[in-house]
Amino acid sequence: MSRILEIKQLTAGFRTDNGIIKAIDDVTFSVERGKTVCIVGESGSGKSVTSLSILRLIEFENGMILNGEMNFEGENLVQKSNEEMCKIRGGQISMIFQEPMTALNPVFTIGKQICEAIRYHKKSSKAEAMKRARELLQLVGMSEPDIRLKQYPHELSGGMRQRAMIAMALASDPKLLIADEPTTALDVTIQSQILTLLQDLKEKLNMSILLITHDIGVAAEMSDRVVVMYAGKVLEEGSVYDIFDKPLHPYTIGLLRSIPTTDGDRTAKLPSIKGGIPNLTDMPTGCRFHPRCEYATSKCKQVEPPLERANENRRIACWHYEAIANKEAVLTGGR
Repeated sequence: MSRILEIKQLTAGFRTDNGIIKAIDDVTFSVERGKTVCIVGESGSGKSVTSLSILRLIEFENGMILNGEMNFEGENLVQKSNEEMCKIRGGQISMIFQEPMTALNPVFTIGKQICEAIRYHKKSSKAEAMKRARELLQLVGMSEPDIRLKQYPHELSGGMRQRAMIAMALASDPKLLIADEPTTALDVTIQSQILTLLQDLKEKLNMSILLITHDIGVAAEMSDRVVVMYAGKVLEEGSVYDIFDKPLHPYTIGLLRSIPTTDGDRTAKLPSIKGGIPNLTDMPTGCRFHPRCEYATSKCKQVEPPLERANENRRIACWHYEAIANKEAVLTGGR
């Protein structure tokens, strides 16, 4: 299957008074046509910076691409002019932002905002754009679309605003949809509806999806492949079945252990990963995860492991992943 997006050794950072600070470093992964790739990790792992870098939106936040390639449909986005990127953003690649209340303009109606995106990319008339906007609201399951088109963002509930954001993202039939924490701040019922909607739309429109989330459960439900990030680095990548059935990196193992289960001891303390993500200005030497890793050795503290293939469909950045995997298999009885 062909790849619609290939990220190769992408490094991006932000300008500060103390110089440029790298937010993501040597990030490499790909998205296949019609598939969903989830980037998971704690807050501060570099997930959102990666998504903003793909659309070159990081450049509007005092950021910059420092190295690497971002090949979309065979063309390197790093080399595109801002004018060319304006046509790609919202046209061929759309994005659902983390918080719709801040992403939507409070002084314009939902209809006007969706129509603006349609008219810019499709060169439609005002009447055609409004008709298409109504169809999009129906497509994303919005009740009473004629009324919603005339309403302002503050008049909608959180779930309805998120549906409006999705409708806007679909305005010009994108080939790739980037969804950055699309269910943040939504209750469980609405979260499930939004995820189901994204799955349905992907199949109907044959889109590819790059989903950013800190919720391992969401990744398990939505993804075909999972990219695990930590402190700006990719630590593990594989199919959703590989990652959940047999995690190889200690960080991935820790994330999966932290998921509550229904069959365990309800009085037992939920396992957690000690410590926190390091500051961008003070990264540890060697493996960036070693200060929090129970398996760390002197080599881990001194030499950074490369992201290399464990097999044909799996990549891992850990010096001792084979020994750790064997030990975990013994501890869990081979499950």
